[in-house]
Amino acid sequence: MSEGSKSSPVSNLPLILDIDDFKGNFSFDALFGSLVNELLPSFQEEEADSAGEHGLGGSEVLPNGHVRASSNAAKFAQGPSMPLFPEVDSLLLLFKDSCKELIDLRNQINGKLYNLKQEVSTQDAKHRKTLTELEKGVDGLFDSFARLDSRISSVGQTAAKIGDHLQSADAQRETASQTIELVKYLMEFNSSPGDLMELSPLFSDDSRVAEAASIAQKLRSFAEEDIARAVPSVVGSATASRGLEVAVANLQEYCNELENRLLARFDAASQRRELSTMSECAKILSQFNRGSSAMQHYVATRPMFIDVEVMNSDTRLVLGDQGSQASPSNVARGLSSLYKEISDTVRKEAATITAVFPSPNDVMSILVQRLLEQRVTALLDKLLVKPSLVNPPPMEEGGLLLYLRMLAVAYEKTQELARELRAVGCGDLDVEGNNMISFSQLSL
Repeated sequence: MSEGSKSSPVSNLPLILDIDDFKGNFSFDALFGSLVNELLPSFQEEEADSAGEHGLGGSEVLPNGHVRASSNAAKFAQGPSMPLFPEVDSLLLLFKDSCKELIDLRNQINGKLYNLKQEVSTQDAKHRKTLTELEKGVDGLFDSFARLDSRISSVGQTAAKIGDHLQSADAQRETASQTIELVKYLMEFNSSPGDLMELSPLFSDDSRVAEAASIAQKLRSFAEEDIARAVPSVVGSATASRGLEVAVANLQEYCNELENRLLARFDAASQRRELSTMSECAKILSQFNRGSSAMQHYVATRPMFIDVEVMNSDTRLVLGDQGSQASPSNVARGLSSLYKEISDTVRKEAATITAVFPSPNDVMSILVQRLLEQRVTALLDKLLVKPSLVNPPPMEEGGLLLYLRMLAVAYEKTQELARELRAVGCGDLDVEGNNMISFSQLSL
């Protein structure tokens, strides 16, 4: 190794120390290797060359850079002294320069940290001041919102009260308007009795029958209530009462005429099986005595109640030909057939009644009551002729025992009919109870 190489200044060595070296996954071994790897290999090559020139065969270079000499080399080493690690001074200078650079880097980092701390402290103070101002502003907003909510609530309550007053006033105005209209119509009826020629077109227009019926009923109620409140002892009141009586009489005459007109239309629609027209008429007629006239009229016009042949057919079916002796078995078969026919007829009528009338249960009650009285009871009266206990029928004709058997068969079959009618629907009518009463009158 030459003298120049030993005395080369350390400052010329390429030292690379940067802040980036300490970022990320820092490794001290890697940093140290990057500093000394350029010096140690050259030192190992120089030692190997020096040992070859002086004939130091058998010497061994250790992994740490030292040379272990043989016995001959040891003897040769007793000559002029030569350092075993000549680059140690260069490494010391290198480490000193590295330490200085590390100190400089630390100072730079400390300076940057100080500046950052100062900046953070300044920004933190600003942010705290801003947050304080924002909190004051938010508190102010909440106060404003609370006042606004209270104001809105107050205005809403006021608006609700005004709305209630307006609604009440509108209802009163509507009532007053309707009352004025009713008074005008009432004045039309307050003419001479029987003179209904000068009425408004409303009361003669067939397309406005429903409206006319509603107004006529209101006029009757209005006039009758006013007559009830009138005091006859007062002259003016008595005169007004007599005028209203004329109006009520004319209204009653008009209502009767309108009801008859609607019943005629109902009959025409019934013959044509126009259920929609029947339903419309029945709905209007329900304003007259709750529709009882329409219900009674519909039941009375059923073919099974107006056709005399139906009653004769019932008798022939159960009792057989005239003059023949009926037996309990034949009567049972006849009653079963008849009652089945009656049940089927009632079931069909129930479908029509449900589609036409506003109160089908009331109509069904009238229909079943009329059916029991006109067909069932009439037939049982013919079938169960109550015998005399003083002069009982002869034993050749069955005696009292035959009557009792007939009574038992009729009771059983009629109770089955009652249950069937109750299943179909008969309103509030107690069918089975009525049957019990009828048979108690036929018992001995």
